[in-house]
Amino acid sequence: METALRRGRSVVYSLNYHLVFVTKYRRRPITPRVRAFLRRVFGEVCADFGGTLDEFDGEADHLHLQVSMPPRVAPSTLVNSLKGVSSRHLRRQRFPEVTRALSGEHFWSPSYFVSSTGAASLNRVKAYIRQQRSH
Repeated sequence: METALRRGRSVVYSLNYHLVFVTKYRRRPITPRVRAFLRRVFGEVCADFGGTLDEFDGEADHLHLQVSMPPRVAPSTLVNSLKGVSSRHLRRQRFPEVTRALSGEHFWSPSYFVSSTGAASLNRVKAYIRQQRSH
């Protein structure tokens, strides 16, 4: 599978991240209804940053996201916005399963996982770079 290149005014890029968010205290408020709501909110936030939410799923206490973002967006900035906006929207919707699980104002654990992803393995990229002068 080939990774799509995206274009900006002065940049061509392919930046993809795998993100994992865990609920506060690993409580389990993410029902199918909450998951569908979060998919929509996360998609909107990604679009606001000029990116896309490419994959999304998870369990009752954590979610996995695959996102593509332009290089001007720092992963930490994106994560802060995704978690903050989604938490705020969840509080406004007053889902009973979320209200029961909330710890004060917090829905998400402050920690997260992020990994860059791509079509080529890290070893292939390293080998490609090492071979540059031998062409």
